[in-house]
Amino acid sequence: MKASASLFTRIVALALVAAVTTPSSSRAQASLTSADTAAINVTALDYIDGWYAADGDRMAKALHPELAKRNVFTDPQGRSRLIQMSAMTLVNNTRSGGGSSIPASQRKHDVRILDSYGNTASVRVTAASWVDYMHMARFNNRWVIVNVLWENDPAVTR
Repeated sequence: MKASASLFTRIVALALVAAVTTPSSSRAQASLTSADTAAINVTALDYIDGWYAADGDRMAKALHPELAKRNVFTDPQGRSRLIQMSAMTLVNNTRSGGGSSIPASQRKHDVRILDSYGNTASVRVTAASWVDYMHMARFNNRWVIVNVLWENDPAVTR
């Protein structure tokens, strides 16, 4: 009986240490309901799978109309410039073929919610040869993408 009590005490102590040392971002993320988490994942997949399928309507559904999508491009001389895209440009590019030429075997659509607070979330999507960092917001009772900053895989940019 003594061994069981000792084991129980250790488990409780470890649980308390974990709760106290858990980063605040994990606690904030825990405030999402399972419905929020599911909706955020659906929005991210509408975005990336809509791109792969050249489905402009699916892409449009994921975006806030005032979306800003950006990438820092650095030329061979080391000069950087900001490439910007609006929601309309992204939807039109999707409708024009988007990522439909990317072979299915190379398509990735890994979604990870990095952080959340109230009606906002930071989300990472690992795609075929790039990563998208997204800011999402609950807007008119649905999750939409407001900002995207993307970076190509280093092998692709060099």
